[in-house]
Amino acid sequence: MNNQEVLDSIYYPVSARKMDRGEGVYLYDTDGNQYLDCASATFNLSLGYSHPDVVRAMKEQLDGLVHLTSSYQSDPINGMVRRLVETSPANLVKVHPKVSSGSSANEGAIKMAQQATGKSEVITLFRSHVGQTMMMTSMSGNAFRREPFPSLFPGNLQVPDPYCFRCFYGQQRETCGLMCVDRIEDFIEYASSGRVAAVIIEPISGNGGNIVPPDGYMQKLRALCDEQDIALIFDEIQTGIGRTGHMFAAQHFDVEPDAITTAKGLGGSGAQVAAILTNERLAGLPSDQHSFTYGSNLLAAAAANTTLDIVRQPDFLANVRKTGDYILGRLEEMKMRYPAIVDVRGVGLMIGFELADSDGSPDAKLTNHLASAAMEYGLILRTSRYGRGNVLKIRPPLILTVDQAQEICDKLEDLFMKELS
Repeated sequence: MNNQEVLDSIYYPVSARKMDRGEGVYLYDTDGNQYLDCASATFNLSLGYSHPDVVRAMKEQLDGLVHLTSSYQSDPINGMVRRLVETSPANLVKVHPKVSSGSSANEGAIKMAQQATGKSEVITLFRSHVGQTMMMTSMSGNAFRREPFPSLFPGNLQVPDPYCFRCFYGQQRETCGLMCVDRIEDFIEYASSGRVAAVIIEPISGNGGNIVPPDGYMQKLRALCDEQDIALIFDEIQTGIGRTGHMFAAQHFDVEPDAITTAKGLGGSGAQVAAILTNERLAGLPSDQHSFTYGSNLLAAAAANTTLDIVRQPDFLANVRKTGDYILGRLEEMKMRYPAIVDVRGVGLMIGFELADSDGSPDAKLTNHLASAAMEYGLILRTSRYGRGNVLKIRPPLILTVDQAQEICDKLEDLFMKELS
């Protein structure tokens, strides 16, 4: 097969660019062009491309066992469980490692909540992603993801997200009293069967537009779940493993969920690994109810252990906060000069900025144009809602230096001067 025949045989469309190698925060194509990857591949390279410590750990594990049935103990899995418990909120004392993706981790956490509460329904937020399995697709906060499929998982409802910049209820944060939480009680009363098992929420929306909840939102949501006997699950597939400058976003927001799901960045430089962390209440789901062949993979666990040892260091997390604050500050300054940039939001290196047209309406066309044009300036950017949204996301590897943060912003300045002037 020639290259075009290979491209024609790939089920989904791919870029005309062919990538050759990666090093740290940079990706290189076969023509020798360098790109600073502000998407960390698919937001999963927390330690960048080919981190030497992660590569070394995986090579050393290759000399032993690559995979083992989860019925037996192993040092890599025992080590990953210990590290996850040590670095997560204090109430999370159980780790389920036999999942192989963020989608299967989220689905497992929901099963655990259903089993523990004896209830079935699940609440998610507008614009939420939550995963690609049929169950998770059914619970997506986007109609375009559910529309193609005639048979969807029943018993779920979506409620407005804490999107203060474009508040669903037309309120102002200073006076709203966090209406977006209060109204969830109405949804439970009138739109559910009264048997809600769980609320699953991304602490900061990933694909949905980098929406950061206002102060007090998480605490009020936690209180509502306690009052209603509902499990609160944090989908930290993107926000976890240092992305916010804390090991988990739950620690940034100072709230203890009943479960946290983690994947993506847990593998450091791309190892496929995921896990569910729970409190005692959600323990007890039989292993044969949620178990995947490639979960608990020892090679991936070796990468995860090295990643956790690096990311958990206070200086490492402080640098995430420092570089993130630098980028946020530069973007706020750019916002003053470019009217198309209407909102900047983020925590740590989980950053997004929103684009709008002259009348303030979301401008997805411009957003996609800038993402495409950015590669000519040496930047890789991703958009929100699979190209349907109006937010550009900046989530580079967490090893980013201040000089590299400045490089990102300087390249953005060049992009904006050419494309927004």
